[in-house]
Amino acid sequence: MVSMMGRPKHWQGLGLAGLLVLLATALDRVAAALLPITLATAGPGNLSHLPIELITRIGADRAEGVRLSVRYFGGGPLAYQDMLAGNSDFAVAGAPALADLAVKGISVVSVASVNRVPTFVLMVDKRLRGQVKDIADLRGRVIGINSSSRAARSTSQQVAEFLLRRAGIDPAQEVNFMPAGQTLAEQRAAFASGMVDALMGDEPFATALVSEGKAFVLLDLHTLKVCRRTMGGLFLNAQLSTRRDLLHREPQKVERMVRVLRRTLAWIAQHTPEEIVAALDIQDKVMRAQLLSALRRHKDIYSPDGAFTEEQIRTTQAFYRANQTPGSPGAAFDFRTLIEPRYAGMHPQ
Repeated sequence: MVSMMGRPKHWQGLGLAGLLVLLATALDRVAAALLPITLATAGPGNLSHLPIELITRIGADRAEGVRLSVRYFGGGPLAYQDMLAGNSDFAVAGAPALADLAVKGISVVSVASVNRVPTFVLMVDKRLRGQVKDIADLRGRVIGINSSSRAARSTSQQVAEFLLRRAGIDPAQEVNFMPAGQTLAEQRAAFASGMVDALMGDEPFATALVSEGKAFVLLDLHTLKVCRRTMGGLFLNAQLSTRRDLLHREPQKVERMVRVLRRTLAWIAQHTPEEIVAALDIQDKVMRAQLLSALRRHKDIYSPDGAFTEEQIRTTQAFYRANQTPGSPGAAFDFRTLIEPRYAGMHPQ
């Protein structure tokens, strides 16, 4: 029985059903007042893009007056296609893949940083242990990547090309690339079927594939020290981007979305891996344990505040130019033309 004690006078006389109707109406009004934003990204379950999955879990969108809807795809270029088609307002994916679009004259812009490193693990089929001991041994092999499109190569492919060139391999002539998706099921199937010999994969999927005995690690770029040694500095990988027409037409939407992301990144910085995994409410015990293991090792891959850094921009520009054909537009691309730091900020180092 519902007590009338303490109930406001204008509620008196309402039964439980009436109160529930009032509550539902109030909630509808709150929801209607929130700014709807749609974001495309890779995943779900990808460590690199974990902040996006956390947003609604911790209420970071509602805290900034936003109702966020997330659309998941099998790779960054597919998320960009969704954004360019107008199905989503923003995309979180790799900066080098976004640069490919800009070089082709597509009007896009990066407004906040998510990662500080290229969040990839170069893995090799366990059956090739002893045959593949370093990157130079990948000559003539099939290498799995997340995905690519005609307009943009995935960042995973661009990182693979960079590493292959450094090892003396022509990626256009001496290896084959194969889209292998950006979920554990897809990457597991790529190895199990023999479709790929090596894979530029993601965490926590790499942890799972190694523990299952399907692959071994050749190079892990998640560690800041390894990133600096291999790439020349910290790296602008996953970042929040949008179309320039949306930036000019709805700057308040861009500002609000950046605030949502910054709130989420700050929350990650202030919480333990255990608390982060708990917030995601993953039901599968094995998947939960794998994510926790990866987070304990790699929680520092995330930007603490979404700001860009000069080190990231220098490193990513040098990387991108090195991957271009000499004399092509991309070989002289200025990464600063891709960056709009007014909402997230810019650090000098």
